[in-house]
Amino acid sequence: MPKMTESFYNSASWRAYRQQHRDWTVARQGGVWCIVCGSTKRLILDHAIERKDGGEDLPPLEQAHWYCTGCHNRKTAEAKAKRARGGR
Repeated sequence: MPKMTESFYNSASWRAYRQQHRDWTVARQGGVWCIVCGSTKRLILDHAIERKDGGEDLPPLEQAHWYCTGCHNRKTAEAKAKRARGGR
């Protein structure tokens, strides 16, 4: 069964936030890349504290990070496994 994107991530508010975060990141570090591996391909903006774990929809800019697809999928899988273990 393919993963379905939550409708929130297609909203105008999320798209505007992504653009604001991209502009902020470029101004701070001169570009946008994965915070884990440094890739600049297929980047996803990710909540530092997942929404499912109580994170804000549109967190302060410091609380969202860019990941490439592979690193994002690993981070998300780890968070899902942690939730399944009751937060441990």
